[in-house]
Amino acid sequence: MAFVARMPVSDSASWYRLWGKRVLDLAVAVPAAVLTLPLLLGAVGLLALQNRGAVLFRQLRPGRHGALFTLYKLQTMSDARDEAGHLLPDAQRLTRLGRWLRASSLDELPQLWNVVRGELSLVGPRPLLPQYLPLYSPRQARRHEVKPGITGWAQVNGRNALAWEQKFEFDVWYVDHVSLALDLRILLLTVRRVLGAQGISAPGQATTEAFTGSPSALTHLLHDAFYQFHPSAGAFTQAGDFRGRRAGPRSFGAGPANQRSPAHVGADWFLRRPGSGQPYHSRPAVLGQRGGS
Repeated sequence: MAFVARMPVSDSASWYRLWGKRVLDLAVAVPAAVLTLPLLLGAVGLLALQNRGAVLFRQLRPGRHGALFTLYKLQTMSDARDEAGHLLPDAQRLTRLGRWLRASSLDELPQLWNVVRGELSLVGPRPLLPQYLPLYSPRQARRHEVKPGITGWAQVNGRNALAWEQKFEFDVWYVDHVSLALDLRILLLTVRRVLGAQGISAPGQATTEAFTGSPSALTHLLHDAFYQFHPSAGAFTQAGDFRGRRAGPRSFGAGPANQRSPAHVGADWFLRRPGSGQPYHSRPAVLGQRGGS
């Protein structure tokens, strides 16, 4: 089995990944939180009047290596439901005030607290929903090798106007090219994007469509249904850990099984078909020991 290819990382880039990125996050997030506090309080006051007190949106999202954390945003949608109790489509729940908050990106201000806590970075792939984890191909899952961010390379290259596969390609490219210069460039481009209100929603959508998996990811899952017990593919322990060569120490989910979050839902194991050199995504390790998310 061959390891998944990685871009070489220079000493300066390695230092920035380990220490410099966190320093930049705190140096920007703390002053930004103070300076934007009046805007945040004003938005909270308007939302409190419109939503009868509901102003903060909380949701579990997977961070680096899939570890779950609580993401904070201003609540831009109502909880309107149909007769069966199901939430209405986003377009029907997005309020007029919420639409303006999203267009100005003011709904993202509470995430500065996530940055201060170390759960988010200023720049990185956007944190998506936990249920997407088992749908990623091995390449797409590499987006979790770094902390997620408030903004990212995909956001300044199209944001929600991009197809999911395009977003993930931008995310993986960023993972391989993290640097101070790139992060500063993305932050500057983000300011321009926000002022221009570009790429806020997908064409014909109030926000963006749900990710249901890529054709390539489905191929990986079908392959694993056959190869998961192949003699050369190793074996799964009761904890769902893969006893074989994984995609290096920086791969998604690397580390002892007892240090991983249930959020992984098995999406952090990579297999390669013997002799093909092509990566395959292993079966979701929902064996009853870890549970889903």
